[in-house]
Amino acid sequence: MLELITFSMLNGFLYGMLLFMMASGLTLIFSMMGVLNFAHTSFYMLGAYFGFELSRRYGFWTGFLFAPIIVGVAGALVERFGLRRVHRTGHVSELLFTFGLAYLIEELVMMLWGKMPVDYRVPTSLDFVAFQLFNTTYPFYRAFMLMTSLVMFAFLVIILKRTRVGLIIQASLTHPNMVAMLGHNVPRIFMFVFGVGSALAGLAGVIAGPALVTQPSMAASLGPILFVVIVVGGMGSLPGAFVASLLVAIIQTFAVAIDVSAADLFGSISAPVVRNIWNVKVAQIAPMIPYVLLVLILVFRPTGLLGKRL
Repeated sequence: MLELITFSMLNGFLYGMLLFMMASGLTLIFSMMGVLNFAHTSFYMLGAYFGFELSRRYGFWTGFLFAPIIVGVAGALVERFGLRRVHRTGHVSELLFTFGLAYLIEELVMMLWGKMPVDYRVPTSLDFVAFQLFNTTYPFYRAFMLMTSLVMFAFLVIILKRTRVGLIIQASLTHPNMVAMLGHNVPRIFMFVFGVGSALAGLAGVIAGPALVTQPSMAASLGPILFVVIVVGGMGSLPGAFVASLLVAIIQTFAVAIDVSAADLFGSISAPVVRNIWNVKVAQIAPMIPYVLLVLILVFRPTGLLGKRL
C-alpha cells in the first residue's frame, strides 16, 4: 500500500506539473483576451514534434533549448497576424479561429510526419534509474521532467511577482488602458504573453514527447483535460490553475492505480443491471473522474476553486 501511495504521488505530481505548464499559459491568455485558446494543446504537440526533429538531427539538448523558442515565436506570430485581427469581431470569432487553427496544425503535422507515432526516445544520457523504492525503480528521465517543471514554475513566479516586467504584465491584464496611458505598448505585451504561453506549452511537449507517445492525436487527447483544469481552478486564476492541475492529476493517477470495485469491497449483488455497475473497477472509470469533478464544480462553485469570474 505504501508503495502504491508513494509512486502514485510521484507520478501524479509529475503529471500535474506538466498540466500546469500548459494551463499557466492558457490562463494568462484567457486573462489577457478573455478567450479560450482551443489551439493551445496544438502548441504542445508542435513542441514535441519540433523537439523530435531537432533531436534526431542535432541531439536532444538542441531540441530542448530551441523547440520551445520556435513554438513561442510561432505563437507570437499567430497572435500578431491572426488573433489580434479576429479579436475586433468578438469572442465567437476568436473561438472559431483557434478551433480552425488547431485543426490546421494537426493536418500539417500529419502531412509532415505522418499519422503514425514518431520514434522520439529518451536520450541515453538521461536514460538510467534515479532511485529504487520497494523493489521498484524510478527512471531518471521522469525526475528530469519534474525538475524542469519545477524550474519553469519558479521562473514564472519570479518573473510575475518579483520583476518590473511581471508587474507591467499583470497590470496590462487588468488595466490595459491605464498601462497604455503610462507609455507601454499593450498590444506588444499581449503578443509577448501569448508567445511565452505557447513556449511553455512547447516545452511541455518537448519533455513529455519521449516519455509519452508523440503522435498527431496527442493534442486532441490532452485538450479536454486542460480545459477541465482551467474551469476547476477558476478561469483566469493562475494559483487556481496550479491547484487544479495537481488535484486533477493526483486524483486521476490514484484512480488508475486502484484496481478494486464495489463488489470487491462489499460483496457481489444479484440484480443484473446494477451488478454490471457494481463490478466496474475504479481504474476503468478513471478517465471519467475529471469530468465528474468539472460538473460538480460548475454546479456547486461556478467560479472555480480560486476564480472570481466565469
